[in-house]
Amino acid sequence: MTTNDPIADMLTRIRNAVSNKAKTVNVQQSKVCKGIAAILKEEGYIDSFETIEDGRQGQIRIRLKYGPRGEMLIHQVKRESKPGCRLYRGVDDLGRPLQGMGISILSTPKGVLSDRRCREERVGGELLATVY
Repeated sequence: MTTNDPIADMLTRIRNAVSNKAKTVNVQQSKVCKGIAAILKEEGYIDSFETIEDGRQGQIRIRLKYGPRGEMLIHQVKRESKPGCRLYRGVDDLGRPLQGMGISILSTPKGVLSDRRCREERVGGELLATVY
């Protein structure tokens, strides 16, 4: 099955898996999706991820993380920049989702970074998604 927007497909699969309390979810592999998974792991929203070779493009298996009483750590995942309407933000225009409790994920010239890393490295880019 081909998808026009692999990032939106990945975020939707994660959103559905979290709402179903699944342990793992598989998404199609791409450099951007792997970067998003690395940011989610770095920020503590998922346990781990690994790449799986399937003879075609490959897949990423994401192990989801829940709180000590089974509560969801990911409450909302929103795709910001879409293929029909790209959103670019400079480092000074980056907001703080949920007053700093959430993260924004950006595609920058230095790779896929969280909003915190973008502020540290003073770089802006395309706003891919927000996660709270």
